[in-house]
Amino acid sequence: MKKITKTIAGLSARQTEVYCVLLKLGKGTVAEVMREAKMNRTTGYSVLDSLVGKGLVTISGKEPKQEYVAESPDNLLKYLNHEAEEAQARAKEVENLIPELKSIHNVAGRPKVMFYEGEEGLERVYEDTLTSHEPIRAYANFEDATKTLPHYFPEYFRRRAEKRISIRGIVPDNLAGRQNAERNREELREMALVPTNKYYFSPEINIYDDKIMIASWKEKLGIIIQSKEIADAMKSIFELAWAEAKRLSR
Repeated sequence: MKKITKTIAGLSARQTEVYCVLLKLGKGTVAEVMREAKMNRTTGYSVLDSLVGKGLVTISGKEPKQEYVAESPDNLLKYLNHEAEEAQARAKEVENLIPELKSIHNVAGRPKVMFYEGEEGLERVYEDTLTSHEPIRAYANFEDATKTLPHYFPEYFRRRAEKRISIRGIVPDNLAGRQNAERNREELREMALVPTNKYYFSPEINIYDDKIMIASWKEKLGIIIQSKEIADAMKSIFELAWAEAKRLSR
């Protein structure tokens, strides 16, 4: 038999050697194939199994008389075409993921944006606010928040107070807002109630440290933007809004 000196495309050197030995033998036991290929049995089993997975070798019979049979070299093209199709599909998946991966890529000096979906995602962004090292500034609507996560907030408010993280909130003047205002002292909260007919907002926005947390109740989407520059700007804007909100709430 003419010896193949090159590695077959898509196969390793050992896979090429074993496949060529099997082509010469037609079929053989592990011992016979490994004797011809000059490999140990442990390596042989691994290489033969990989060739079976590629459709280049089949198994005939059962141990201890199990034999490996070489399939036609035409199967090499079938295997390579199949691999090319899978690689193309994987490339398409990666291409679709690139925008999302770029959004979380922490490049120095660039804002970091994280997205979380569903009720679990909303809880996750609120848990992050409990890491705050300063009072939280917030635009909040208790009515929408408690409808979406009715069992989460009482415990969340208690834990925030235990961590001594206070909060100032601009809140629509509805029933839920007034009811929560009754617990402002125990929950370390200061609130400015504003007219709902002019200043009704649904998404909650929390500003703390170098982060802006956004909780969209309608879309059930939580977002955290981490950027000192953006957070500082949002804090300044909040202070302007807070002064007017306090005036309206008198």
